Amino acid sequence: MINTGINIQTHRMVPGLILGTAALVLAYEPVLWLFQTWQDPAYDSKGFFVFLICAGLFLWSVTSPRNLARPANTRWAFILLTGTALIRLAGQVFAINIIGALALVIDVYALASLTGVRHRVRPISPGWLAVCFLFSLPLERVIQHTVGFGLQHLSAGSACFILSSLFDNVQCHGVRILINRMDVLVDLPCSGARTLLLLQLFYAACMTVCRPNLTSGLFGFCVTLFSGLWINIFRIVALAIGIAYPTVVFNLDVMAEPGHSLLGLIALGLGSLPILFWARSLEGSPEPDQRICGSGREEVIHRNHPIHSGFHLFKSHPAGMALGFLLMAALIVNLPKTPIDVARPNIKLSLPTMIDGYEGVPAPLLPKERAYFTQYGGAAAKASYGDNGLLMIQTSSPLRHLHSPDECLRGLGFEVQHIGVTYETIPTAIYKATTMEGPSYRIAVSFISDQGHQTSNVSEAVWHWMQERDTVWSAVQRISLWEQDESITRRWDRAVLAALDITINQQPAELMEERKL
Repeated sequence: MINTGINIQTHRMVPGLILGTAALVLAYEPVLWLFQTWQDPAYDSKGFFVFLICAGLFLWSVTSPRNLARPANTRWAFILLTGTALIRLAGQVFAINIIGALALVIDVYALASLTGVRHRVRPISPGWLAVCFLFSLPLERVIQHTVGFGLQHLSAGSACFILSSLFDNVQCHGVRILINRMDVLVDLPCSGARTLLLLQLFYAACMTVCRPNLTSGLFGFCVTLFSGLWINIFRIVALAIGIAYPTVVFNLDVMAEPGHSLLGLIALGLGSLPILFWARSLEGSPEPDQRICGSGREEVIHRNHPIHSGFHLFKSHPAGMALGFLLMAALIVNLPKTPIDVARPNIKLSLPTMIDGYEGVPAPLLPKERAYFTQYGGAAAKASYGDNGLLMIQTSSPLRHLHSPDECLRGLGFEVQHIGVTYETIPTAIYKATTMEGPSYRIAVSFISDQGHQTSNVSEAVWHWMQERDTVWSAVQRISLWEQDESITRRWDRAVLAALDITINQQPAELMEERKL
């Protein structure tokens, strides 16, 4: 009898161990990439703190006794693990890391389902726990690059409407607001993407713990979305008033620290209040093991029903099927990558041989850069002209190749500060990059298409590219010493644009001085 019991236990454990190994094989590369995004300064990600929140919620629930009324559906969890293999197959073949990382969200759901967190004395929703984990991915970067331009216009238009109701001297020009002869720019960081993501994370955490029904959950989502949009608009209005009428805020520079960040935290706190009131108003679920949120009490019904293990996933040949899953996992992670969002490989790029009387000295691309453009198409070139430098990138796939300078500069160890945007020649974003040794550089970047579009941020470039997919976009990055005389820097900018035959747009005189939000 003892030997029979051991054989049965081994018969059940071996397929589980093989399946676990296969899941680890599939998860290794996405997990490694996700950890790199948390550590790489180029991503500027706070995903590790989100991971700690999710881990805390999971441990808070799983350390409580199991409610015996409903055993965990392990068969469904294993089916989900199989489904993640298909998602990772797409991520591997298309060479898009975030697709493979999205599969980790399903893994979190499967793990939470296996451990029965839904049916604990301290129950949580495995689905909403997985949604919480989703925010550990670099979503802000994706949202800003794809829909950031639309959010900019929405925030700027709404803020302009409110300001026009309060003041007479308000003019609106796209994402720029002229108030009291001060030009206030609703830049990409002020699009509201970060505010929306933080409030949605708070909403998902509330959903995880409170587990409301579908109607209440949809209402909570609408409350969160509405709160995030309007709180960001309130912040823009407050900053615009502080810039145009500093006496209203006791001559406090709202663009300097700590005032700037403090106003953002106040707005974020106000935006959280409607979500908190919504969570406190929930009346609970008809499920017997549902925790009643907002009422200060818990109702848990324990039944003496036996727990069925649910581990009989395969009725026949379980070890063979598990080995098949392991072989499939090994095949997936070794498939060749064939990216779909690559630029045309025949793009030729050459920098001017001379600019502003200085002969160009080409600078070689780093081995990593050469490999990147070889694999994903596009072209890049850089050269120095006296004390100044020029970097250009051309691509027919801006989602893959174009990014703001602060992303790569932070990755190279620079301390980067976004100064603002100027329209003196063409739309140009200005950054101050400081090395570890101390020298600072002025980084001016513009994005230009072969159809004549000019912008200072990647989001608008992607916005136009989605409407005209055959266009080729160029990033023109001018580099000069920060301490250099301003007149020399302006001459350098104009000389670069003239050498590249880029048309300079003439802007109204009253729109020449900008303040970034």
